Amino acid sequence: MNTKFEAYLFDLNGTVIDDMHFHARAWHNILTNDLKSDITYDETVLQMYGKNAELLERVFGKGHFTQQQMDDFSMEKERRYQEAFKPHIKLIDGLGEFLEKAHQAGVKMAIGSAAIPFNIDFILDNLNLRKYFPVVVSANDVVLSKPDPETFTKCADILGIAYDKCLVFEDAPKGVEAAKNAGMQALAITTLHTPEEFHITDNVIKFVKNYKGLGLF
Repeated sequence: MNTKFEAYLFDLNGTVIDDMHFHARAWHNILTNDLKSDITYDETVLQMYGKNAELLERVFGKGHFTQQQMDDFSMEKERRYQEAFKPHIKLIDGLGEFLEKAHQAGVKMAIGSAAIPFNIDFILDNLNLRKYFPVVVSANDVVLSKPDPETFTKCADILGIAYDKCLVFEDAPKGVEAAKNAGMQALAITTLHTPEEFHITDNVIKFVKNYKGLGLF
């Protein structure tokens, strides 16, 4: 293996598939139509990091909903997202070739996502990605969400790879910050955010729109 990194850790939504606009529309629909918030679509996008319950608490305040209510709204949002996105489900351009190249080179790979297993399974199974990602760390597997490093350090620990030998693939500023907090470098995918929106970039080795023509690192 002639790569600098021994493991690639992928965020899922916006990084493996370009679906963040579908998530944003589903969330905005829940927040405004179901919960009667006056939040704008752009403000909704800014709040879309971490666990679903954390988003609801940022918008409405802690204690506004019971845990059961937050779980119910979360699942309803995911059902709406999946129904809307399924006809469009596909890997980001070039990623299939990139994953196979990394797999053949012996690079270990994992998913480190703030999504719940319901959504992670939806993507991995519909796109037949299990062979590339034997390790999955979801929202249910961590105490603290990104930008806390726990998601990525847990991936690395399970893979048995030193943190500085992991490259994180992320689409969100908070995810890149989580990689930095883990002592990891990152490659940023600009599916939802422009490079200018990443307030931390000193650990970003490259900004790309997709994976076409991307070599190993």
